[in-house]
Amino acid sequence: MERLVTTEIKHYGHTDLGDIRQTLLDVHEDAYADRRHEEFVQRFPWFVDHWGANPGFSCVIAWEQDVPVGFSYGAPATPGREWWQGHLETTPQESSTFSVSELMVRPKWRKTGLGPRLHDALLSGRPETWAVLTVDTKRPRLQAMYEGWGYRKIGENQPFADSPVYAVMMKAAA
Repeated sequence: MERLVTTEIKHYGHTDLGDIRQTLLDVHEDAYADRRHEEFVQRFPWFVDHWGANPGFSCVIAWEQDVPVGFSYGAPATPGREWWQGHLETTPQESSTFSVSELMVRPKWRKTGLGPRLHDALLSGRPETWAVLTVDTKRPRLQAMYEGWGYRKIGENQPFADSPVYAVMMKAAA
């Protein structure tokens, strides 16, 4: 049985990165404790800085009292560099896309419904037509979860030599 999570979800942007960076790193450390030895996982601080440097960076963090329990972040895709490029037979007429880069929930708060709440809060009110994300192809249950949220797999990509192969997933943002 899932427990009810009483959390407050707060929104942050590019100018807040200095205040929230360590919070994101702390949640990541807990969420990936079993994989912290992996070189790609160890590069997470670089990804936080990379995404946070984008002026369109958007982040939501779930707080249970004063404890950060999960987050999601992303940014509008650069036109012509959307993750779906090369995976669709025809380019959508309206191609504005929001890239969901991370969705992370601390182990103690998983299977509580917090993941979809974070995802929906991140995309709520976004002007983009499409949302895109990637999920490790070795995590079929996560892919199935995203399919349950309306995403469909449109291809696969390995963006870095040491990264996993990812399923590229896309859905209408609204």
